[in-house]
Amino acid sequence: MFSDRLRRAVRVTTVALCLFGGFSAVASAQIRIGVGIALPGVRIGVNIPAYPDMVPVPGYPVYYAPQLDQNLFFYDGTYWLFSDDQWYSSTWYNGPWYQVEPYSVPAFVLRIPVRFYRRPPVFFRGWARNAPPRWGQHWGPQWQRRRPGWNRWNRRALPPRAPLPRYQRNYPRGRYPPNAGQQRTLENRYYRAPQRVRPQPRNGRQQRNWRQQRNGRHQPHHGRPPGPPPLS
Repeated sequence: MFSDRLRRAVRVTTVALCLFGGFSAVASAQIRIGVGIALPGVRIGVNIPAYPDMVPVPGYPVYYAPQLDQNLFFYDGTYWLFSDDQWYSSTWYNGPWYQVEPYSVPAFVLRIPVRFYRRPPVFFRGWARNAPPRWGQHWGPQWQRRRPGWNRWNRRALPPRAPLPRYQRNYPRGRYPPNAGQQRTLENRYYRAPQRVRPQPRNGRQQRNWRQQRNGRHQPHHGRPPGPPPLS
């Protein structure tokens, strides 16, 4: 009798451990999949079917895309897109896009005058067209303290414009490299970008934290961790 009970107890314990182990494996797999999706880039609902015509912004080391209905710029070997009140960057004209918090956007991208935004947001309304957006007013005192002097520079000593990656004309929709590894291979083969510090893409947790902070940016902030250093 005792041995039968013992055998039944052992079987129940074994089944429970197997079920728990299986559940843990599934949960771990789901976590890995979620992180894997967050890291390569984000889908932002912007689709650029072919290499855009990029034109220099007069007096700035930046290009913009006048024929697109998007706020797309090119600076220092990287495309910069402003969409839905958020900055994104990519080395290819149609992504994958990496979310960049406003503290880390290069100063010369922030300095682009309002009139070169092809899809200006509503809060641009009433701002001088030949002046940069009032980012300090928009992002608030915390941003201003972190980015002092972002709109002051020597206009007689501008850095040269980086060359455009015109080789990407050969990769319209249908031939567009499907993953970041193939994109890097083509970049290494056909393009030499300036050797400067790039903003690092953030993982899923960092993106969620920033969205929460951004939604409450006009409220007092306490204990916000320092972000990456601003780029010039």
